[in-house]
Amino acid sequence: MLVSRTSLTALTAAAVLLAGAGTALAAPADSSGRTSRLAASSIAAVSRFDDGSFETPEVKPSTFDEFAAGQSFGPWKVARGTVDLIGAGYWQAAEGDQSLDLNGNDAGAVSQTFTTKPGTRYTVTYSLAGNPELDQVPPLKTGKVLIDGQNVQDLSFDVTGKTKRNMGYVRRQVTFVATGPSTTLTFASTTLHSATGPVIDDVTVERCRPDCCD
Repeated sequence: MLVSRTSLTALTAAAVLLAGAGTALAAPADSSGRTSRLAASSIAAVSRFDDGSFETPEVKPSTFDEFAAGQSFGPWKVARGTVDLIGAGYWQAAEGDQSLDLNGNDAGAVSQTFTTKPGTRYTVTYSLAGNPELDQVPPLKTGKVLIDGQNVQDLSFDVTGKTKRNMGYVRRQVTFVATGPSTTLTFASTTLHSATGPVIDDVTVERCRPDCCD
């Protein structure tokens, strides 16, 4: 059967729409292939945990960008205060190029909401360090991990002897059981009245196997 060019175009468009139904659209990329800052910052939630290495948006090397409460970067939203997204080369990252200081001008917090299965156990694993600027006090950087607003783990890191080239990252983990179809993970600083706080990077969330999470 012969199909006109107009009909063929319409059929092709319909097929594309059907193929994309129920699938999250990727943010548009610029000519360099990087995800655009505007598109990445407009993401409100993700169907799976994403960007645990804080690589979006790309910060100018050896600098940092500050984000305030209500603002978003990639799939993360600043829940309170201010935080600093650290660019490549500013200090050592645990994974990838960038990391996050949970203190901007003062103690801040970041959250990400993602799809979960109620009754299923998950493990959050992350790398922890602290802003090593020696002229900033206190040397002990503290914070907490929250699941749906409930504190599930306190964290602390002493930056004594640490440098930007040797941040001394340690791996931490905590498990939780999802209570709903979505879960909000929050990292919050409790290092008050300081522009230097806990540093987090390489965050992962994985569904537990029966033998891995006691």
